[in-house]
Amino acid sequence: MELDAFSWLLTEPGQRLLARACELRGEDPLRAHTLLRKDAEASYVAVALSQAELRAKAVAKFGALAERMYFTPDGLEQATRLRVAEHRAARLAAYGARTVVDLGCGIGGDLIAASRAGLIVAGVDLDPERVAVAQANLDALELPGAVQVADATDVDHAAFEVAFADPARRGARGRVFSAEGWTPPWSFVESLLTRDACVKAAPGIPHELVPSDVEAEWVSDHGEVKEAALWAGGLATVRRRATVIGDGGLATLTDEDVPPPGSGPAATRPVGSFLYEPDGAVIRAGLVTTVAAGVDGGLVDEHIAYVTSDESFHTPFATGYQVLEELPYRERALRAALRERGVGRLTIKKRGVSVVPEQLRRALSLHGPNEATIVMTRVAGEGTCLLVKPF
Repeated sequence: MELDAFSWLLTEPGQRLLARACELRGEDPLRAHTLLRKDAEASYVAVALSQAELRAKAVAKFGALAERMYFTPDGLEQATRLRVAEHRAARLAAYGARTVVDLGCGIGGDLIAASRAGLIVAGVDLDPERVAVAQANLDALELPGAVQVADATDVDHAAFEVAFADPARRGARGRVFSAEGWTPPWSFVESLLTRDACVKAAPGIPHELVPSDVEAEWVSDHGEVKEAALWAGGLATVRRRATVIGDGGLATLTDEDVPPPGSGPAATRPVGSFLYEPDGAVIRAGLVTTVAAGVDGGLVDEHIAYVTSDESFHTPFATGYQVLEELPYRERALRAALRERGVGRLTIKKRGVSVVPEQLRRALSLHGPNEATIVMTRVAGEGTCLLVKPF
């Protein structure tokens, strides 16, 4: 994106062009470009069409705000989903924080949430394009905040009560798996975690990488694990936390909810009438046994994150299934059993077994009027197939 063209887009004629580009979404791109070229030069048309397309994609993350915001393609991909950012901002506000600096603000998603929560915000980023977009987003949403181009590792953040960082985990060659290869690197993150700070990390961050005095919170949004937030200093309240966000609101589990040894259910037990699939945030946080205790159940296998119980419970921390019957685990016998039941549409859940659902579905070659769900997993170390019904 050309910065000059983006700056022009923020002017009154630029806004008219952008509005027209948004109206033309869904049209043939060449036709849309031709129509807009009657009113503006090519570089302006290109940035307007790009923003119109990005706004449409951004609705999944930012909801209604997306139609008033600006984006870069990689900035949108890396931005925190608004519901998750709002949860983080609410925690900061509940803590009593008044000022926060975002050290690597990207397009400003977390700045927006924090500013909307009433915090005084400032952001820095190495990329001039992202800084321009972040400031444009604050302005478009009529939110206070300041953004500037700077290296996060050089910024004196002592004047702010809380420092927030979302290290970039992608480089020119794609995803960076080594924490020291993040931007800023893990060594800088560790220095932040000695004060009141929050760092957004990948959901797969190893537990051993988290300092012992830092809270790790895994957050999922409608069943998708989005991040691990590391809370340091006075912001840390427990060691591990799982937070799930859904249509009904937000719920959280912590390691303080784990039942003490001997007081909860058995670690493993035979499959009962109901099966529970813990949310990914619960699994990442290592709190599956807490879900088991909550449904008066146990694990189907000590190495598998499925919980079973004889009781039916509704919990925000797991998806529940009624166990109808056990089916053959082997492919040929399973095909015969499913055809006998007239199953033509099959949902395959699996955990702990080397089954590729898409390949198995093709191999079963089912035809019939009925729909079914099966769970392929291990029970007491043995491959098992369960016919289940979601509830």
